[in-house]
Amino acid sequence: MQLRSATLIFSLIAGLGGNAMAQSCPASAFGSGDGAAYPASKQVDQQDNYHGTQVADPYRWLEDANSAETHDWVVAQNKLTQSYLGQIPGREAIKQRLTKLWNYERFSVPIKEGGRYFYTRNDGLQNQAVLYTVKSLADTPRLLLDPNTLAADGTVALAGMSVSPNGKYLAYGTAASGSDWNEWKVRDVDTGKDLSDELKWVKFSAASWTKDSTGFFYSRYDAPKEATKLADINYFQKLYFHKIGTPQSADVLVYDRPDQKEWGFSGRVSDDGHYLIISSTQGTAHKNRVFFKDLRQKDGKVATLLDGFDASYSFIDNDGPVFWFTTDNKAPTSRVIAIDTRHPETANWKEIVPQSAQTLVSANIVNQQLVAEYLSDARSQVKVFDLKGRLVREVALPGIGSAGGFGGKRGDSETFYTYSSFTTPATVYRYDMKTGKSSVYRQPKVDFDPSAFDVRQQFFTSRDGTKVPMFIVSKKGMKLDGSNPTYLYGYGGFNASMTPAFSVANLAWVEMGGVYVLANLRGGGEYGEAWHIAGTKLQKQNVFDDFIGAAEWLVANKVTSPAKLSIGGGSNGGLLVGATLTQRPELFAAAIPQVGVLDMLRFHKFTIGWAWTSDYGSSDNADEFKALYAYSPLHNLKKGRCYPATMITTADHDDRVVPAHSFKFAAAAQAAQGGSAPILIRIDSKAGHGAGKPTAKVIEEVADRWGFLSRALRMNEPAKVAAE
Repeated sequence: MQLRSATLIFSLIAGLGGNAMAQSCPASAFGSGDGAAYPASKQVDQQDNYHGTQVADPYRWLEDANSAETHDWVVAQNKLTQSYLGQIPGREAIKQRLTKLWNYERFSVPIKEGGRYFYTRNDGLQNQAVLYTVKSLADTPRLLLDPNTLAADGTVALAGMSVSPNGKYLAYGTAASGSDWNEWKVRDVDTGKDLSDELKWVKFSAASWTKDSTGFFYSRYDAPKEATKLADINYFQKLYFHKIGTPQSADVLVYDRPDQKEWGFSGRVSDDGHYLIISSTQGTAHKNRVFFKDLRQKDGKVATLLDGFDASYSFIDNDGPVFWFTTDNKAPTSRVIAIDTRHPETANWKEIVPQSAQTLVSANIVNQQLVAEYLSDARSQVKVFDLKGRLVREVALPGIGSAGGFGGKRGDSETFYTYSSFTTPATVYRYDMKTGKSSVYRQPKVDFDPSAFDVRQQFFTSRDGTKVPMFIVSKKGMKLDGSNPTYLYGYGGFNASMTPAFSVANLAWVEMGGVYVLANLRGGGEYGEAWHIAGTKLQKQNVFDDFIGAAEWLVANKVTSPAKLSIGGGSNGGLLVGATLTQRPELFAAAIPQVGVLDMLRFHKFTIGWAWTSDYGSSDNADEFKALYAYSPLHNLKKGRCYPATMITTADHDDRVVPAHSFKFAAAAQAAQGGSAPILIRIDSKAGHGAGKPTAKVIEEVADRWGFLSRALRMNEPAKVAAE
């Protein structure tokens, strides 16, 4: 099928801001020689009928990642992209500065089991962090597991770990080339040697040990077809028990639901070892069911505790048969409740900590006290309560930033947490639960001057009148004349909160003279479940309106101008960028959608994509199809329209958001582009959705990102503020 026919179908969608077809394109910052011939992307006559609407999909063939045609297309696109990036002045200098900045020690929060501490450390430029153990914090640490030895190029990462209660065994998962598929093994902590245990086809699972340290519970799927394991849909997760020293074939099936293909399971053993608490999720919905099993009964059955699928319930701890949960049941910003499993009726629930104006993120019991982590306007706030819910104190944090950790057990008198901000690298603190005092345990030193930067929080008004916050990071003394190259970043989905955090990548951008802006869009969890729901399904357009609102505020207040403004985001944030650049292309000079969900009509047909229908809806439903079709980035490109300079990024082993999304969008955008700004796609090899990516690969990707934007935003030329 010819693109003209496809475009005719696409153009039936109502205009979503700006002119449907641009009459002329503004001068490109790249020059006429930059629009090099794109690799050929053939078009096929593929038509799909969605509830009476015919939709063309001319690049369907790019969904087959194993075909020779797709392989050749990838090679050709990468060749063009790397040739383009290689000619950018200053790209090598950017990489060198990133490498210098990245070369600093990074530590995880220590966890304690069986009289030992365990934590990870990266000495700076190691591709993967290394796991250490120590009996006393004053002792010399002993290396326990170095993932860098598992692959010469650093593409095998530690994907999860769990230490047995006696501190003798380490169960750990590894991920190869960024895949979500994990393999789990067991290591003897004393000898540093692996046992014979080997568990495969584990995905989206942790490991939880029994109190006697004889084995652990974990979740997995049935073995997929080898050739299509990175694309095949994932259904029917099952919860198993693995006994140390036995083959995976002997693992005991603890719970599954053959009648519910979408249900997922995670098992957690209570600290007293008496109960297995099973949380059952359905897709990515921010709610779950809860079942439990009394482990003291040899043949005890799994019992149902919460089966309404009406809210989120996160297990904290228990007093015998009384279970404690954080929940947003009748509390959009969440509260802490206690449920007596002998009398679980709602009328018998006891509220321990009521909801507040702040959003409760998590809670844990340490030193017979409840440590609760909150978000207050997207900034961390931590409070300590007694077990009756009375406030003991607020934890004094160093500033406006993000804190996390506060793990431990009821009998512990200490806990650890990290604190970071836009200008403070993640510092590990030890917190004395008895005195309420924090002391620095590990504090990184990074080669930059934090006093040279300015951070502020700004609220703006979205299209429907909603007040939305964003953080603005710049060098001190920023001039408000519209000339500042700006990178606006967002996510806006799946109840994920975007909070202040230290990033070497963003630090380098601001050092280059750029402005970094983080928008806290609806769809996230910054203000509780109501904020999340306001950016889902038929209300998803609110997220894009919020992002556009942030951009318009930045322009109106002369932080930047359309000729100096770029946008970025990954995964669901890639969808955000794709939808925004197709709706308001004239508002931006550049866009970088990373590993994005860009085909909103077929996302649910690959790997775990079906799970996202809780946020997006599904094209299988007529009303949701209409909403999805109205903003799907792939289906709203219009031939001849002037799109900003765009670099799409993806990876060949991304089995979360399969690369077909980016492949098809790149092919369609290159064909549609009416201006001279380039549309490029950067396809990484032996990499996935992002987790566990080697440091060397991350530095290369960020250098390409800032190099691309430095040219798109003319950062090496005298500032020229666009007339608009």
